[in-house]
Amino acid sequence: MKILVLNSGSSSVKYKLIETEGAEAKTLAEGGVEKIGLESGFLKYKRPDGTKETDHLGLIDHQQAVESILAKLTAPVDGCIKTLDEIQAVGHRVVHGGEQFSQSVLIDDAVKAKIRSCYEIAPLHNPANMTGIDAITALLPKVPQVAVFDTAFHQTMPAKAFMYALPYKFYKEDGVRRYGFHGTSHRYVSARVCEFLGLDPSKTRIITCHIGNGGSMAAVENGRSIDTTMGLTPVEGLMMGTRCGDVDPGTLTFLMNKHHLTATELQNIINKESGVLGISGVSNDMRDIEAAIAEGNERAKLALDMYELRITKYIGAYTAEMGGTDVIVFTGGVGENQAGLRADVCEPLGFMGVEIDKAVNAKVRGEEAVISAPTSKVKVCVIPTDEELMIARDTEALVK
Repeated sequence: MKILVLNSGSSSVKYKLIETEGAEAKTLAEGGVEKIGLESGFLKYKRPDGTKETDHLGLIDHQQAVESILAKLTAPVDGCIKTLDEIQAVGHRVVHGGEQFSQSVLIDDAVKAKIRSCYEIAPLHNPANMTGIDAITALLPKVPQVAVFDTAFHQTMPAKAFMYALPYKFYKEDGVRRYGFHGTSHRYVSARVCEFLGLDPSKTRIITCHIGNGGSMAAVENGRSIDTTMGLTPVEGLMMGTRCGDVDPGTLTFLMNKHHLTATELQNIINKESGVLGISGVSNDMRDIEAAIAEGNERAKLALDMYELRITKYIGAYTAEMGGTDVIVFTGGVGENQAGLRADVCEPLGFMGVEIDKAVNAKVRGEEAVISAPTSKVKVCVIPTDEELMIARDTEALVK
């Protein structure tokens, strides 16, 4: 089955066309449209021969962006299918499903209404995700669509893990609780690492570390998420590229009062001006941070130390919560590629039997590997995430 996977953001649409038939799925095409609404908008894509190209388009809206993607998929030279009839289903990444979705679903009018009902708690993400759904509805009205929610995997968390210690009425009336995100990634890597190591997921305690510009971690006990770092929004938890992560709420009210900040201004600070960028003053990209550290930049070193400490602390917390851990998994752009960070995060965990093979770890970039020493009591692995494959598999299962 040929499935188009779409990830629609506020000014971008990423895509993959995946052939799911056979033992292993095959990516037929991938790319994305960026800077939607600007004259400088463009479509990046990978040709069938593996070369990468860019078309400068200047697209007005998401429907035009999706139109350009569909046109590229069927183009005589750069395309990989002859007609759009070959696309048998479309799977969409949807960030927030609230408590209404604990698994992926076929999209109909009722599902669309529920996705829209989450706009209030996910104003930066769900409206953007819906633009992709609406575009496909307009352009390919007969093709079934599936919504795969970032929050769904974490709906197995017990109340003691997802509740905030705020007046209970805010949970009952407003849905204020921890939902968690990156669920599709955590679900994929926790299942894949068990396949990779030959373990039974129903008998394994795993800590998944999705570390990138946005980062989160999850405690996965016997195949179920029992806790995660992100909360009502993707700001809570780890220090990230531009997000602050955990912070004393009193600090925020203090800053609002002292600097006369509006809620919108504060939201911009905690989402776009904080984290690694805010501390270092250099960049939100770890490659730039490492280069700055090599030049003696002390604030860049402080940012990296803070970033790593948060990950180590949550590994310790989740180990205690599960009564031990069997596997630690690193994934995401930073987790898959930054050997130094992995080593630094794990070095303080010797007390629980974690031992990194430094030589092996130093060589691993973006590939499946065991980076712990044979004598380590806890397996430490790198597993590149594949959220698009999970979306395609869910879409295939529901459509069939």
